[in-house]
Amino acid sequence: MTMFSSRSWREYPQRYRLEASKFKKSGKTYFPPRSIDPETGDTEQEMVVLPDTGKIVTYTIIRVAPGMWGDQSPYAIAIAELTDGTKLMAQMTDVDVETVKIGMEVRVEFRRIQTEGDAGVISYGYKFVPKWY
Repeated sequence: MTMFSSRSWREYPQRYRLEASKFKKSGKTYFPPRSIDPETGDTEQEMVVLPDTGKIVTYTIIRVAPGMWGDQSPYAIAIAELTDGTKLMAQMTDVDVETVKIGMEVRVEFRRIQTEGDAGVISYGYKFVPKWY
């Protein structure tokens, strides 16, 4: 299994700071960032930080999880539309999976994703939590 070094964490600002590319011609925002707008071919862009709130547009509940996440099941994976219209997929946390529903307001939080290997290397990323949490 591949280890995540602190160097690689710093090389992925979109993952850890929710940075996305917003293209000048179309005004569309893409996450993760893209070099070229797939609709217009535009390369002129600016980096923007995504908002940290949104609403669930769809979700699924994982009841039989892969080995490394087996102790977390059942858990929900959701796609949320953030307040700027960008869609983002993440695991729901701090919520009973039976209460997750379309339209639920969520907040994006930086959390531990997994611990790897004998050395216990921790990798971080974003997860959704209910907005009221």
